[in-house]
Amino acid sequence: MEQMEQIPFKIFSGTKSRYLAEKICNSLGCPLGNMNIEYFADGEFSVSYEESIRGRQVFLIQSTFPSSDNLMELLLMVDAAKRASARSIVAVIPYFGWARQDRKDKPRVSIGAKLIADMLSAAGINRLITMDLHADQIQGFFDVPVDHLYASAIFSDYIKTLDRENLVIATPDVGGTKRASSYAKYFGVPMVIGYKLRKKANEISEMQIIGDVEGMDVLLVDDIVDTAGTITKAANLMKSHGARSVKAIASHAVMSDPASERVDQSALSEIIFTDSIPYSKKCEKVTILSVADVFADSIRRVCNNESISSLYVL
Repeated sequence: MEQMEQIPFKIFSGTKSRYLAEKICNSLGCPLGNMNIEYFADGEFSVSYEESIRGRQVFLIQSTFPSSDNLMELLLMVDAAKRASARSIVAVIPYFGWARQDRKDKPRVSIGAKLIADMLSAAGINRLITMDLHADQIQGFFDVPVDHLYASAIFSDYIKTLDRENLVIATPDVGGTKRASSYAKYFGVPMVIGYKLRKKANEISEMQIIGDVEGMDVLLVDDIVDTAGTITKAANLMKSHGARSVKAIASHAVMSDPASERVDQSALSEIIFTDSIPYSKKCEKVTILSVADVFADSIRRVCNNESISSLYVL
């Protein structure tokens, strides 16, 4: 910490990520910077820093989950920092919104993740720190360094508390096979795959299981839970195929309605999220683990020009 105090840096937060920024600052032992966001009658808003950031390394903490105001707020924060002569601007985006739009999966659609990357770069960021992107290749959309953290840093500690004698790692869809395989190899347990067919976004027409779950304690692994249709359908299917218990871990609790109700009514006994997105709804099956220390350690290492590779558990 003594070495860190010699480095001039400031941490600021957007409106909806202040709860996490305060935890990160508490872990770092530094104050959260003073910033003002003024709203106009028509919904427009402006950003201003209420303290000097000239020559400072500035970290701006803001997840870009809906609504798009969160993204716009971050863009204005970046622009204001650039115009206030910050030495460097690091966008800390625990949840990178629009990441599911990472390719053209049908004709005449946008690649939203690339567009957001271009907007952040044009605004003036010098580095990005984020966690569990929906697709790893999104890192290549940026022309600035990207520190891509993984929630496995905290989920692995949780899994170590479980009885792993009958544990099996599962993915609710084939897209998460690589993620689930990493957990399965790390803990030396088998893996099963949920294979789903979609009619359209957020609507599943059919799901099948590849693998055996009879008598096993299943742990579903995912990055984003939106409407919870996929993960609850997978949990119910695992249970109907003889699983002894079904739990789930997921990095980002998007949890759009009716996700909480679906989780409550499903075969899941527990679902564990990080606090990359604020979750305020009541669901007894939901447990939230904080990633504040992981991001604080990453910020500390960036400030000190140290490697962050040791933060990658899986």
